[in-house]
Amino acid sequence: MKKLGITLMAAAGMFLFSQNAQAQEEEPEEMEQTEAVEEVQEVKDDFKKLDVLALPQAIKDAVMTDMNGAVAEEAWVKEEDGKNVYKLALNVDGEKKKAYIDSEGNWIEKEDK
Repeated sequence: MKKLGITLMAAAGMFLFSQNAQAQEEEPEEMEQTEAVEEVQEVKDDFKKLDVLALPQAIKDAVMTDMNGAVAEEAWVKEEDGKNVYKLALNVDGEKKKAYIDSEGNWIEKEDK
């Protein structure tokens, strides 16, 4: 009887261990898919991720003066016709907006595809 109890406990332990191991294997796969989606989007529009703190001062000033209360949360840059064009993800009073601006702080009207 004692052996039967030990056998059942060992079987239950192996079952729980295999379920835990399977759950751990699935998590990194989801992360890889998310990274792949971000990578595809970056390639699609040729913008490269940029640290918000690395934005030129003219852009920071334009955001502060023209978009009163806006905060740049993310930034991307690409070269277009010999000039740098910046794409910004702005938080304007809790509302998310995308905006395009050049390195001198001039806003660019552009459709976000």
